[in-house]
Amino acid sequence: MRRFIAVVALVASLVTVVTAVAQVPYVRTPERVVVAMLRLAGVDENDVVYDLGSGDGRIVIEAARRFGARGVGIDIDPERIREANENARAAGVADRVRFIQQDMFEADLREATVVTLYLVPQFNQRLRPKLLRELPPGARIVSHQYDMGDDWPPLRKRRVGLRTIYLWVIPGRNGENGE
Repeated sequence: MRRFIAVVALVASLVTVVTAVAQVPYVRTPERVVVAMLRLAGVDENDVVYDLGSGDGRIVIEAARRFGARGVGIDIDPERIREANENARAAGVADRVRFIQQDMFEADLREATVVTLYLVPQFNQRLRPKLLRELPPGARIVSHQYDMGDDWPPLRKRRVGLRTIYLWVIPGRNGENGE
């Protein structure tokens, strides 16, 4: 009976991973867009950059390598986590970044000062209440290609070639803009 329960639990967790990976396909952010996103957010050595759906880790690795920030990548795919850890070691920033295999909707974001996204629009909108609830006032959110819906316009919007990046700042608790 214990073996049966263990097998059922394993199958259920695999179905969750496969379903989540299928809903948000892995698409790499081009290097020049990564740098533009981090610059738009004003990342520096005092920041903790979280990348939700971090893939190969390129955004948090670049935040650490180029800007001196610390970083956390969250991805549900164990293969992407392995790849990201290898990439961090190769870039010499493994002491400044970490990668967590986890559902982004379950992740604790309270430490983040910057959150980066390259997700489908419905995931951005689904994350919005979590971001507003967990991030401190003044934290920045940068999204590659997709906004947060018509009722939360970005503070800034930039073109990078054919791509668009968006910036929002978490407002103060009494409603004032976080800038």
